[in-house]
Amino acid sequence: MKKNISTLLIIFTVLLSIPIKAHARIKLTALPERKSVLLKLNSNKPTLVEEERVLSLQKGTNYVDFSWKGVAIDSNSIRIKIISHPSAVKLKNVSYPPNENALIWQIYCEEAFSEKVRISYLLHNIDSLLSYTALAEKDETHIDLKIYAVLRNFSGEELEDAFFKLDFGPQIEADLSHEETKRILLSKSIKIPIKKEFTFDSRILPWDPKKEKKNVGIPLRYVFKNDTDHRLGKFILDPGKVRVFQKDGHKSQIFIGEDTIKKRTYKGDEIKLYVGDSRDIVVTQKLMKSKKTNIRRNNHNSIILYDIEEKMSLKIENFKKDPCELQIIEYIPGEWEMKKTTEKYEKKNSEKIVFTISLDPKEKREFTFNYIKKNLR
Repeated sequence: MKKNISTLLIIFTVLLSIPIKAHARIKLTALPERKSVLLKLNSNKPTLVEEERVLSLQKGTNYVDFSWKGVAIDSNSIRIKIISHPSAVKLKNVSYPPNENALIWQIYCEEAFSEKVRISYLLHNIDSLLSYTALAEKDETHIDLKIYAVLRNFSGEELEDAFFKLDFGPQIEADLSHEETKRILLSKSIKIPIKKEFTFDSRILPWDPKKEKKNVGIPLRYVFKNDTDHRLGKFILDPGKVRVFQKDGHKSQIFIGEDTIKKRTYKGDEIKLYVGDSRDIVVTQKLMKSKKTNIRRNNHNSIILYDIEEKMSLKIENFKKDPCELQIIEYIPGEWEMKKTTEKYEKKNSEKIVFTISLDPKEKREFTFNYIKKNLR
């Protein structure tokens, strides 16, 4: 017999022959099996459960007892819906026995029916999360991506042949016992084209790696999109941990990094997976000039406003045998104006600019940019 999501017992009486108080939680017989159950998992919220049962109802008044001892059900959320004969079968009353996790539905039938009903409620302490596994080709041009749903059940419920509907993706059928965690493969996409992105962030990385006592690398990320061009885009990708492996050319894999998708990735959104630091690219940055200009004074000859002209110089070395793309992130706080630059840049916000540099194999390059920070006090 299937494990029921909760105890559901029926007592059959006719109003004229047995007073309502007479059944008083005794002579409760007949345990209808649950025909199906669907759990709609919603991140950080109680889970909506919808189960269907077939009740053998007699003509007259029937008392249906629903109890949930040891199960984390929200008692205020429990509902029952008549499916088969909604015009001939009526819910007349709901009562709650004192000091019990239970309720009794009073259902009136014009005739005896085998009645399909849908019982719904909110269930706590059951949830899901996503985890990912990415396998990169040896040349790091493509990855295979597996997406897993991790189901966790601490609700007190024993679920058998249950259907789980996540916020995204296909519906899952699984057994899930109380205090069980289960990982289920949702989908697999192979040969996803990726772009390798190296990023030098001037606010985080040292400007002169030779002066550091430790090795300094440039962060490397695999970049792709949640769209059909990248063999994805079927559904939203929720946050989750990503473990990244790489083929080593001998039918085995090596672990190269771990990252987290931190926010929901909608269709068309970009995904960047950090896979480690590369020492094949070296960036050295120097402040070549910093001079006050356009000085303004008050009547006491004290400086009240001034500008600063600064000049930056960057030396980039690509020791790789392959071409690569390097992003250089710079920050100029306050009001500023770019005076001259030898490379194009993109302004991300009021203080953040990004240079995108394409490097040939073994290429060395230098570039400069100078700017004016205005109206400093």
